[in-house]
Amino acid sequence: MKTADISPKELEALSFAERRALREIHNSLMHRGRIPSIRELMTSLGYRSPRSAAVLYESLIEKGALRRKPDGKLQLINGVSDDTLRAQKVDVPLVGSISCGLPVLAEENVEAMIPVSTKLAQSPHKYFLLRAKGDSMDQKGINDGDLLLIRQQTAAQNGDIVVALIDEEATVKEFHAAGETVVLKSRSSNKQHQPIVLTKDFQV
Repeated sequence: MKTADISPKELEALSFAERRALREIHNSLMHRGRIPSIRELMTSLGYRSPRSAAVLYESLIEKGALRRKPDGKLQLINGVSDDTLRAQKVDVPLVGSISCGLPVLAEENVEAMIPVSTKLAQSPHKYFLLRAKGDSMDQKGINDGDLLLIRQQTAAQNGDIVVALIDEEATVKEFHAAGETVVLKSRSSNKQHQPIVLTKDFQV
């Protein structure tokens, strides 16, 4: 009996973990001719408990990516392939240190090109990545060494998390403006970080 196809829109509704599981299932079908057991899926996904893999299987059945045949075996629904599972991505430049007088995206500042899902880096906007330093925004979930996806724009609203270029350094802060004054606030558990008060002598 022919099963119904799963549409790309339905695939987009799957969680990251479910999509990973589907890729492993598809790879197993391609290389071993069968759907992996719960323990095999647990191992390939790096889980410690088979229950995690079992829950994923049940979720994929519920969402229509898999179906259970009358004999109890699982079957992959038509339309689930490498192409449909592979999220569309775009290369975004990872910017290193910023020298005085150079634009943020000068070629000499680019350390690498990193693939980023188009769900995050959406056209027609332009983006770049910066590596966070320090703990001045840890209460916003930004920690030392994190890669931050930055959308290029010259304006910001109060409360936005922005990258401000001040003199020779880029800093990540919460933006607040009142008249001609701009306050860049830290959101940190480290009370040593103080707000930066500026007029217009900086770039967002």
